[in-house]
Amino acid sequence: MSDALNYLMEVRPDAIPHYFKFLKEAGKHLDPKTRALISVITKVHSQTEAGLRQYLLRALRDGANPMEVLDAIMMAFPALGLAKIVWAVEVILALDLPEFRPENMGAAARWHDIAAVAQFRDGKALRLDCDGRGLFVYRKGKDYRVYDSRCPHQVTNIPHLAIDGLELTCPKHKWAFDLTTGACVKKGTQPLKRFEAKVENGRLLAHW
Repeated sequence: MSDALNYLMEVRPDAIPHYFKFLKEAGKHLDPKTRALISVITKVHSQTEAGLRQYLLRALRDGANPMEVLDAIMMAFPALGLAKIVWAVEVILALDLPEFRPENMGAAARWHDIAAVAQFRDGKALRLDCDGRGLFVYRKGKDYRVYDSRCPHQVTNIPHLAIDGLELTCPKHKWAFDLTTGACVKKGTQPLKRFEAKVENGRLLAHW
């Protein structure tokens, strides 16, 4: 949440939690993807950048593809107006998410060659880039865990300096993650996005 919402939760605990409960109950008959897309539209309407970043990721996580996100925003044109749609697209472009790059729109998922397995030390984590996407890789024996470098909170691209042993802390809002599992262990609730991985001919591959 934003600093303002954290403040309101602290000083008005009698009111704000009830508001969030109402929002949850009001959408309980919708599937998660639809709820997330509606939330994206509401954040565009209010031009809340932090909220748009948060619910954009939630929509993708809940099964929406980039084209569905853009369609949802454009279908709300009569309510939003062109200026807010342009604002939303500018926010999305500034995030530089690989999924939204023109060359990747509608492209089928495929295996990407990350690096030689010899580059990864047993019991250690490493950050590197592959085909325009930042990754964290943790190796335990023959098991390789490959995570997106983007924080699941507000899409911050977490740098390599954020690694402390096997804990990764996003510099923006201090969400912390256990790189052995990807689980969020401090501040937040959502895990790192994990990609399917395999080894072929001494090379580590990941699927997205």
